[in-house]
Amino acid sequence: MTLDETDRRILRVLQRRGRISNADLSEEVHLSASACHRRVQRLETEGYVRDYVALLDARRMGFPSTVFVEITLTAQADEVLEAFEKAVSRVPAILECHLMAGTADYILKVVAEDTEDFARIHRQYLSRLPGVAQMQSSFALRTVFRTTALPV
Repeated sequence: MTLDETDRRILRVLQRRGRISNADLSEEVHLSASACHRRVQRLETEGYVRDYVALLDARRMGFPSTVFVEITLTAQADEVLEAFEKAVSRVPAILECHLMAGTADYILKVVAEDTEDFARIHRQYLSRLPGVAQMQSSFALRTVFRTTALPV
C-alpha cells in the first residue's frame, strides 16, 4: 500500500491526538466521516498504525531520572544475543533496548527515581544480565526535546 497525502494528514493528526473522534478527524482532514473511518481502518490493518497509547509523564509518575546504559557483550554469537535480549526485555525500568553498530553492542534507556534507585536497578537487574562484558551509564541532565511523532 502506498500512502497518499490524505493518509499522511490522517497519520499526522492521529500521532498528535490519538483519542480524536472520527467526526473531528474527518473534519480536520477534509473527508466524509465514512471515508475517513475506512482509511483509518485500512491504515490500522496495513500496520501503519500499530497501537493507541496514553503517554505518561515520567516525572509526575516518580521517575525523573533517565539513564542511558551502553552494554558491550562478551561475544556476538546468536545464543549470547538472544539470551541478553530475552533477559533485558523483562526488566521493568528499561523503556528501550537497541542493538547498535559502533563501540557498544546495545544501548538501554532506563528510568529511575534517583541515583539510589538506579543503583538498585543496576544491582538487582543490570549486573545480572547474561553475556555482559562491560557497562557504561550516562545520566541525562535535562531532556531538551522529546517526541513520539514520526516525520510523516
